[in-house]
Amino acid sequence: MSHLLDVENLWVKFPTRNGVFDAVRGISFSLGRERLGIVGESGSGKSMTGRAVLQLIRKPGRVEADRMEMNGTDLLGASDKAMRKIRGRHISMIMQDPKYSLNPVMTVGQQIIEALRTHEKVSQAEARKRALEMLDAVAIRDPERVMGLYPHEVSGGMGQRIMIAMMLIPNPEILIADEPTSALDVSVQLQVLEIMDKLVKDRGMGLIFISHDLNLVSKFCDRVVIMYAGRIVEVCEASKLHEAKHPYTQGLLNSVPDLVHPRPRLEVLTRDPAWREAPSVSALL
Repeated sequence: MSHLLDVENLWVKFPTRNGVFDAVRGISFSLGRERLGIVGESGSGKSMTGRAVLQLIRKPGRVEADRMEMNGTDLLGASDKAMRKIRGRHISMIMQDPKYSLNPVMTVGQQIIEALRTHEKVSQAEARKRALEMLDAVAIRDPERVMGLYPHEVSGGMGQRIMIAMMLIPNPEILIADEPTSALDVSVQLQVLEIMDKLVKDRGMGLIFISHDLNLVSKFCDRVVIMYAGRIVEVCEASKLHEAKHPYTQGLLNSVPDLVHPRPRLEVLTRDPAWREAPSVSALL
């Protein structure tokens, strides 16, 4: 499998009054043309990992790594100008909530067209045509009408699909989806996932899917990385997630309600201090 992304010994550090806080601590992983899930509790370093790849960690935060490459391009040493060309064109990231990612004073059409013309030299007419096709690809009915709407005029589910369209229109090689369905109801979640799955498979992309939902990840992804306290504690095939060996992963699974095999009482996750200091497991292919 050809690697789209290789990350070795990644650290994300923030200086505080009490010393340096390590949000991500020496993790290594690679991404092929696959769906890689990253799961864990809030604060485990999932989103920071995705942001670090795109150099979106704000100062005074620091990103350090032995190697962070996309198809041979050094992301760690890339200048701000070089990263602006990489973001969107080669790697796109869908944020958690479209309300905070879409520009409230620009129409949906203006924003999607801008996302395309920033990276490709195409005419306004061609950009509009491709924007309409992309909205249709993410199952939005009447894309002509939606092109003229403002973000506050669309529902949460439609807003998330608009975000997916905007991130995919430059035809990136890698898509990072950070809790893309967390703000959606269950029926819309499945619809959005089906759209993402089809687009990723049709385009031969690599997907990093960040989520809290272990059951969702086990059904949607190919591999799963489980993070705890900034480190990777376990890596497994998504289809075998429920056979995980690490007590942290088992604890997460046991704390999720199971409608097929109901239990009188859900388990409370107990944490072993030794997990925090254990070396990170490699998720390199």
